[in-house]
Amino acid sequence: MSVKQEKTENKNEVKLTFTVEAAKFEESIMNVFKQSAKYFNIPGFRKGKAPFKIVERYYGANIFYEDAFNDLVPSVYDEEIKNNKIDVVSKPKIDIVQMEKGKDLIFTAVVATRPEVKLGKYKGIDVKKVEYKVTDKDVEDELNHMAEHNARMVSVEDRPVKNQDIVTIDFEGFVDDKPFEGGKAEGQQLTIGSNTFIPGFEDQLVGMKIGEEKDINVTFPKDYYSKELAGKDARFHINLHEIKEKELPKLDDEFAKDVSEFDTLAELKKSIKDKKTEENEHRAKHEMEDAAIETVCKNTKIDIPDGMIDLEVDNMIENVSQRLQYQGMKLDQYLKMVGKTESDMKKEFRADAEKNVKTSLILGQIVKDEKIEADPKYVKDKMEEMSKQYNRKLEEIEKNEQLKEYLEESSKTELAVKLILDNAKMTK
Repeated sequence: MSVKQEKTENKNEVKLTFTVEAAKFEESIMNVFKQSAKYFNIPGFRKGKAPFKIVERYYGANIFYEDAFNDLVPSVYDEEIKNNKIDVVSKPKIDIVQMEKGKDLIFTAVVATRPEVKLGKYKGIDVKKVEYKVTDKDVEDELNHMAEHNARMVSVEDRPVKNQDIVTIDFEGFVDDKPFEGGKAEGQQLTIGSNTFIPGFEDQLVGMKIGEEKDINVTFPKDYYSKELAGKDARFHINLHEIKEKELPKLDDEFAKDVSEFDTLAELKKSIKDKKTEENEHRAKHEMEDAAIETVCKNTKIDIPDGMIDLEVDNMIENVSQRLQYQGMKLDQYLKMVGKTESDMKKEFRADAEKNVKTSLILGQIVKDEKIEADPKYVKDKMEEMSKQYNRKLEEIEKNEQLKEYLEESSKTELAVKLILDNAKMTK
């Protein structure tokens, strides 16, 4: 097994030529045959019992080549990259040079390597100080939100519909006096003023009385998700069954006891203020960190290989795909719903991907130059959090070396950001 390295025309890119002994490729072919033998049905033999040479003669000598290549190459590639200490930062572009039985397997892999980072100024940079104060209005708004959350729904019978009421209606929609799919519902609840229905729909329910029926006219938005209805005029027949309104609780000590662990409204207010102060401090800190990192990035020039940005774009798309799966949706379904392709998404993500990569490279170089070590307490605290979050034993979490390495790198990165901010000149 051998690997030859050569530079390409592109900076921070190398072409690796792998030569794998014929015997090793032959071994991989036999492994693939053993795994798939049961699927071959050849006259004169029971299914899956035909010998290798008979299968090879019947289907052709190259039948197992592709599977053998895919079976062998990942481990060969990873092993040689590690042995030769090549700092690869992109997916390899593979090209097969020679793949024949009885001959060495030869293939090339073009990869991007980690670019050199010549740091610009990162100590003593100017950063605008950010502060967010908690006002009495902020506290009152949070109390009102809590009151809304704990409101009672009360039926109303002695007045017509007004804004913020919750109504129960039957409706049926018509375009050109013909009913359309999805335009009919019974017992539908709707909050007036929520703007969850077509523009103009909710406004025309204001003033209706229980038991009243009426027709309303609306126009579907031009960008409506259903192309058959987009921009069309429609008529809806409405039947109003019920009106409800929220009855808010009185903001007093009893309210505080009901919604929190506190005995008085004053204690609840103080708790809200303390929590919001902490949130504001975190918000301000993150904004100053982002501003500091942005300044350092502007001070540093790096030739980032396209393959490195491509890999980050792929990681970002994979993260989106995983989040969608948690919501019960596949990426292709989402793309179809928003009228985009994966290529569109890649283009949209590229600028952020480049920024992410540059930031990561710069912080990594600061960690290296400043000889920053991971904070053991940070790693331990994060593992304890994960133990509680995923309901797993801490000892089990601690045995995961890959996770430990990831948390150590995260700790170093955070300390690098802290170093930049601690040495910054705060301006107003």
